[in-house]
Amino acid sequence: MKFTYLNLKPFFTIATCLVLSGCLIQPDPTDGAQAQTGRDDETRFGVLLMAHGGSSEWNEAVTSIASEIDALMPIEIAFGMADAGSMERAAQRLENRGVTHAGVVRLFVSGNSWFDRTEMILGLKEGAPSKEEWMAEKAKRIGMSMPMGYWNIKSPIHFSISRDGLANSSEMDVVILDRIASLSKSPSKETVMVIAHGTGDDEENAEWIRLITERTMLAEARLGINQIKVFSLREDWSGKRSESENEIRSFLQEAQDAGNEVIVIPFRVQGFGPYRQVLKNLTYNSNGLGLLPHPNVGNWIKNQADMLKTSLMDTAL
Repeated sequence: MKFTYLNLKPFFTIATCLVLSGCLIQPDPTDGAQAQTGRDDETRFGVLLMAHGGSSEWNEAVTSIASEIDALMPIEIAFGMADAGSMERAAQRLENRGVTHAGVVRLFVSGNSWFDRTEMILGLKEGAPSKEEWMAEKAKRIGMSMPMGYWNIKSPIHFSISRDGLANSSEMDVVILDRIASLSKSPSKETVMVIAHGTGDDEENAEWIRLITERTMLAEARLGINQIKVFSLREDWSGKRSESENEIRSFLQEAQDAGNEVIVIPFRVQGFGPYRQVLKNLTYNSNGLGLLPHPNVGNWIKNQADMLKTSLMDTAL
């Protein structure tokens, strides 16, 4: 079989193991309150972590990384692409834990993903209907598919949303470095292909590639790889996807014809996505790992949360 898929546990530092060792803990709402020193006793900061969600393995990767953060500050996950129901339930759990101010960190590759929609759901921007209005509209469409929940949730929590995505976050430079280093054997004779989801809009897609290319520069500088190139599959746009598939497959074949070993790295939150099928009958090396599991994803979440906490809690004083 031409496809070489390394089903091996990647090399991680001790820090990685610590991040992944537990499950999400749910302490008493008063636990850790003293850790937020210098703040009014009536204010408490927490994190609402938004993530796409997927298979049980996908969700567990996010839950595991959140467990480490939960020991430092309350964190609740809202799976779904800005789904009001999931966000409402996560906000309620934070409220039940005594949280009064919450930073909303979006675990998406692009900082633009669902940003306006998230603002409207949280009431930071006008545009979302009330829950009653949305439910009434849903009732009219019996037998028809309704999109993800979209209404202005009611919560006493003060929210602030981070604008960054993983693609424009320097913490991911180390993730890409580690992913390539774990597979590289003869750097001067290797070509690395980093593949991401991408978008339908040409300008926005070009920005994805530009930002992710920045995330590969540390690996390029340190590892001496012959070539690192970023692609997007544009997965949800059939015509553009077909063009991207042809480009990706042609590039891989040309790299091999030039005598290079090819390493494929997915720039996805978790997993290898549809790339195995896209690269069918081609020879390459990959361990199938996305950005998770890696401790720097947790560091990014904490850094985003800390920035939001500073602005929110200072305002609360």
